[in-house]
Amino acid sequence: MDQMECPAEYVRRVRERYCGQWVCGLCAAAVTDEADRSRSTTEEALAAHIAVCGRFNRLGRANPVLMQTEAMREIFRKRGKSNSPRDSARAGGLSRSSSCMSAITKDLNCAMKK
Repeated sequence: MDQMECPAEYVRRVRERYCGQWVCGLCAAAVTDEADRSRSTTEEALAAHIAVCGRFNRLGRANPVLMQTEAMREIFRKRGKSNSPRDSARAGGLSRSSSCMSAITKDLNCAMKK
């Protein structure tokens, strides 16, 4: 929704809450969730959300397969940082010695040429 379609008081409150930024409802929910989950400030959560959106716009729109790979990597990275006591019983995890991105890119390039 465009801010011109909203009452001035509502626009002021949204901008006040999100560090001067006009944030849509979906992004507002994501920022609030990130702030609650990571126990960070709204400013830090907003910066993290902007970084994720930027990464999506650079990678996801141009190459959805790589975006899916990036999302899986992020899930595994977050899973490795889990603080849950039940997770400490499950020692171990994923490990690798190098990135698989070059292999994925090579496979994608071959598939696109066919």
